[in-house]
Amino acid sequence: MSEELNTGSGTAGNQNLAGGMPNEAQVLESLKVVKDPEIPVNVVDLGLIYGVDITDEGVVDITMTLTSVGCPVQDLIRSDAEMAVMRLEGVNRVNVDFVWSPPWSPEKMSEDGKRQMRMFGFNI
Repeated sequence: MSEELNTGSGTAGNQNLAGGMPNEAQVLESLKVVKDPEIPVNVVDLGLIYGVDITDEGVVDITMTLTSVGCPVQDLIRSDAEMAVMRLEGVNRVNVDFVWSPPWSPEKMSEDGKRQMRMFGFNI
């Protein structure tokens, strides 16, 4: 597999020749492949995504949080999120910004996320 992605703070590549831009729903759907390795649920259903902004230039800014401030897999989740969104047509760069306010809590999870957690034995 030879994808050329720079997964630094801003990822460049995937120039769109057709001129179409993804919408927020498409970005969120693409992020459903990104999972916290410590929790068997994707970042969208966990309620970790706080915002998605898409510019006309194909820059996608994602504001998200993690389940804890000291999460040891922050860089992995950032990289996975960047790669997932870069696969969308029209995306030229992805920026992932982690914020800690408001803090994450289980109440932010979707009903599907809560159901998945219960299937894995968590009391949600």
